[in-house]
Amino acid sequence: MITNFILAPILAHMLTAILLVFFWRNIAAQRIISITGNLIAFLLCIRLFNATEEYNYLIVQVGSWEAPFGIIFVSDTLSSIMVILTSIVSLAVGIFSTVGLNPSRIKYGYFVFFHFLVMGLLGAFLTGDIFNLYVWFEVVIISSFILLTLGGKKMQMEGAIKYVTMNMLASVVFLTAIGILYGITGTLNLADLAVKIKSIQNPGLVSVTALLFFAGFGIKSAIFPLYFWLPSSYHTPPSAIAAIFGGLLTKMGIYAMIRTFTLIFQPDEFMQNVIIIIAILTLITGALGSINKRSVRRLISYLIVCHIGYLIAGIGLYTEIAFVGVIFYLIHDVIVKSNLLMMTGIIQKIRNTIDMTRLGGLYSDYPKISIVIAIAMFSLVGIPPLSGFWPKIQFFGEALETKHYILLGAIIFASFVTLYVMAKMWSEVFWKESPKPLTEETDRFANLTMIKKIALIAPITALSFVSLYIGLNAEGIYEIAQKTAEELMNPDRYIDAVLNGNFGR
Repeated sequence: MITNFILAPILAHMLTAILLVFFWRNIAAQRIISITGNLIAFLLCIRLFNATEEYNYLIVQVGSWEAPFGIIFVSDTLSSIMVILTSIVSLAVGIFSTVGLNPSRIKYGYFVFFHFLVMGLLGAFLTGDIFNLYVWFEVVIISSFILLTLGGKKMQMEGAIKYVTMNMLASVVFLTAIGILYGITGTLNLADLAVKIKSIQNPGLVSVTALLFFAGFGIKSAIFPLYFWLPSSYHTPPSAIAAIFGGLLTKMGIYAMIRTFTLIFQPDEFMQNVIIIIAILTLITGALGSINKRSVRRLISYLIVCHIGYLIAGIGLYTEIAFVGVIFYLIHDVIVKSNLLMMTGIIQKIRNTIDMTRLGGLYSDYPKISIVIAIAMFSLVGIPPLSGFWPKIQFFGEALETKHYILLGAIIFASFVTLYVMAKMWSEVFWKESPKPLTEETDRFANLTMIKKIALIAPITALSFVSLYIGLNAEGIYEIAQKTAEELMNPDRYIDAVLNGNFGR
């Protein structure tokens, strides 16, 4: 049946990871198996996305236990968007990793845990059960902690400890919130929770539970004030690992927040104000943190924090137009952030550093690569008609329409700071003269074989073209975002599909 496609991408990555265990020390075999597994999963994700577009909802009841009993997987438009984005990024990063990663790290099981990480992400996006969402989160945390510590350098270990400590705190808060929710409703199925939460006679307890979920997901998403772990962690691992982290891991928290606050806890005025205040502070602190950074990776890490503020702002505004902006920005941000963090690996191979004060002259030495990087950089800024421009219109307009003028000011401030730091990065890394000329000893990229160069350049070029496609095909992306926003603002459709089986064309 067509519904079985829900589990296919998850199983593809799981089986790939298991197969890789048998080739632990064979680097060449691991590279081939990983790319093959990523490609198969990518094709399965495309099939799942198309099937979801056709049938609206795909549902699998594991063990044939009808909802709300048993384990359930649900693919709606939001889930299928996140699944296809995950498959695009994992394929690109997987190819990039074959050359961009030190062979010693591959021998320590990089590809094994990479595929378990992607499996966890896909599971989180497709589960229809709040406790299983927690389980998939834990799969991701365990895999990501191992990836962060591969190589065992002091800086990596320090960043990994901060990462795992804050994420374990988030997990404790998340699990506590699940326990309270189960205690007052007697169910864990998301659709069933949406029905039963309305009959709870203690609105104060429901509000506290909602705040706990917001705090748990917020820590995982790196919102103010508990965002410091992200810039302290994401600059430490190799660029391939940072790319999958920066593009997808924080968005997993945003996805969970969207799902719970549209399905279970429709926020009241107080909750909306809390979310908007946090969004404003996240925008401002993330933007300010990026201004004085010399490391390209640290700069991008603070911009990840800053731009999470856009997504939180859209959730806080809680209108259909705002959610159109959130979905569009999610699509744009996952691709661009992953791409930029991979690009830092290219820069490091060419100059042996990512310190902007020691960089320069990349445009004169590598003009074609520089143009590819420029597409991602200016997409991030949101220069029209690139992909970052279109969702910001939604945020600007809706903040103005709902008279949230301070939020509007924070969004404008964050946009100008992003423009400033990207212009500074372009000037320092690409335009200015190089402090020292390239030599065969320092330019490791030039010494690579043609196949290895293609393995590094092809993924970033592909993602840059995806960014261009998103910007130049804004109307098509808007249609998908509009459909998703309508589903989110009308949760009865999801509930009816899961509990009553009323779904289809």
